[in-house]
Amino acid sequence: MTATGPVHGTWEPAPAARWEDAFLSGNGRHGVLVFGDPNDDRVIVTQHTLVRPNGGEQARPPRLAAGLVDVQDRLLAGEPAAAERFTDGRPLQWVQPFHPAFQIRLRRPHGRTDGYRRAVDFTTGEVTATTADWTSTVFVSRADDVIVQHVTGTAGLDLDIALDHRLPGAPPDLGIGHGTLRTPEGALLSLRARYPGSDRACTGVTLVAVTGGTTGLVPPGVRVTGAGSVLLLTRVRRHTGDLDVTAEARALRDLLTDGQSYDTLLARHLDLHRTAYRRVTLDLAAAPADRALPGSQLLRRPTEPALLERLFAAGRYHLLSASGLNPPRLTGLWTGDWDTAWSGAFTNDANVNLQTAAAAATALPEVTEACGALMWRQLGDWRENARAVFGTRGVVAPAHSDGESGLSYHFSREYPLHLWTAGADWLLKPLVDHDETRGERDPRTAAVLAEVAAFYEDFLTRTDTEGRIVVVPSYSPENRPANGSWGAVNAAMDLSAARHALRTAADYHPGPDADRWRALADRLPPHRINADGALAEWAWPGLDDTYDHRHLSHLYGVWPLDEITPYDTPELAAAAHRALELRGAENDSAHGHLHHALVAARLRDGERVAAALAHVLDGDFFHASLMSAHYPNRDVYNADAAHTLPAVLVEALVQSTPDRLVLLPAPPSTLRTGRLHGVRTRFGAELDLDWTPDGARAVLKPSRTLRIDLWTSSGARPLDLVAGEDHVLTLGTW
Repeated sequence: MTATGPVHGTWEPAPAARWEDAFLSGNGRHGVLVFGDPNDDRVIVTQHTLVRPNGGEQARPPRLAAGLVDVQDRLLAGEPAAAERFTDGRPLQWVQPFHPAFQIRLRRPHGRTDGYRRAVDFTTGEVTATTADWTSTVFVSRADDVIVQHVTGTAGLDLDIALDHRLPGAPPDLGIGHGTLRTPEGALLSLRARYPGSDRACTGVTLVAVTGGTTGLVPPGVRVTGAGSVLLLTRVRRHTGDLDVTAEARALRDLLTDGQSYDTLLARHLDLHRTAYRRVTLDLAAAPADRALPGSQLLRRPTEPALLERLFAAGRYHLLSASGLNPPRLTGLWTGDWDTAWSGAFTNDANVNLQTAAAAATALPEVTEACGALMWRQLGDWRENARAVFGTRGVVAPAHSDGESGLSYHFSREYPLHLWTAGADWLLKPLVDHDETRGERDPRTAAVLAEVAAFYEDFLTRTDTEGRIVVVPSYSPENRPANGSWGAVNAAMDLSAARHALRTAADYHPGPDADRWRALADRLPPHRINADGALAEWAWPGLDDTYDHRHLSHLYGVWPLDEITPYDTPELAAAAHRALELRGAENDSAHGHLHHALVAARLRDGERVAAALAHVLDGDFFHASLMSAHYPNRDVYNADAAHTLPAVLVEALVQSTPDRLVLLPAPPSTLRTGRLHGVRTRFGAELDLDWTPDGARAVLKPSRTLRIDLWTSSGARPLDLVAGEDHVLTLGTW
């Protein structure tokens, strides 16, 4: 890390005192939170599959299909609370909560602490802590799926090493079993935690490879004396019954065959991690003195460009590190507490898509592939949701998932999430964007789109007096009409999602099915503009808006869809902008502010983008780790702000569709000068953008030949692109 350009990392002059401030590394499956204390270091280990049984593992969707016509009749007859009885009466069942595995403890007696520094290098994923006589470096390998920690000292290392399950919120009746075994490399440590009242467990195995000195077993740990270096390799597995620890140990030992070292393991990892991270960079011409600051100090300068540079870099790093087996959870891939807020779930009605919003534009297909991986595993459950709740073919996505189950069982009277039918389109949208960006359609995405269309064919059977399709029951996450109930009619999000899913499925499947799907989409009603001149959250006459709410589900047509734009539908865009003006922040959640910013950017409102960013940057939402919180004053560890912020900055600077490029649509004042290089567009071109208040220069590197519309502050003009030929654009004052 240097002060001559954007800093691709962050640092602190002291160890982390709280797990929320611990530096992070991950490979999309395993994660670590590193405290960096030279005399009592703690590395908390996490793994995406670690969820604690709570009854959710046995829950099924409610079987309500037989009563669907009755509830539809009642809602259409003007009975606003009819959907509150569309339930099987069960209490709210949360999905299985995400939890940490354990912490690796390394105690060193009487070591020096002078010259201390801890840092995380975003380009490598390494978390390093150093003093005058000690260095510890940790990374999580994308190549070998292993946590690697390397400890060295200028004198002989004396360390007590153990795996410790005692973390905040850990159930007192966990069945804990430790194992300690001598090996040719040094020692093998294992820790099994069996969940109370369950045959399910998780087991961690750490191989301790010692160079020089002596190694003694001190159950449940190991004591190393006078060593030159210590290398620790760790993996965690969640399992049913017993795990073959011997096989896990053999797999770790195989990583060290042929003299493979820390550097060898790192090199394999870098081929994957560094290549992905370096694809896109943002440089806001920040002051070198600000770039050199520790993250905790820089966070106290919310108006400085250096802070946005570092949060952009950290956001992409953490997003990449959390994505692999799954996309990010509410906490990304990390937690240091067994009592994770909202179960640390995959919350599909807003948070997953907000967190992954930067994936296509900032060249992280690894993130999109992680989104797809979660969906492909759960399609059978999505089909069961459609059959059980609605009696249809096709698929319906749940609003919450623990990663194991995709069944829709988390709902209540106030949150009738089982009524939400827009989820599949919402979750497929990043995959469609990815296909547009690369110019090739994934057959798996095509197949699911056909199933979504089949659901709508079976579900959209009711009509209004003008013969238009009615979406009933309909749910706008997580809001309700001011004069109605949660389950209503024609929520704007449901209308937009149905139209988009049907038309997109038709694009992927030309032929008779496509004609039928487009005809059904054309029969959906238009959006409604209410008495305040705002796009209504429910297009059904008589349903009044509730403005003070954290979600902006009704503006789904603006972002992430392109249904409502200032270019194609200016009247609807003006109504959407009015709806945005009237929207309150409710409980000041980070996702609400940044969702607001994404919609504002699409509507070319840079002042509103700046105001939303300021709420987050001024509100003390970020920990020293540069991971974020859900509420102001660092309340409730949550990845929404950290992962969404890069998408906000890109949307303010560059927007694209398969046939349009918009340059500098909504840059706030903090983005008056800069360079954004490597961005991908949905028409298949890489883009480098440089700008100052006096003008801008963009270099397009298209992979296919086509004509697009170029929009700038001076208007629109056609632009012809030729595959393989750079196209340079020069703009005047914007």
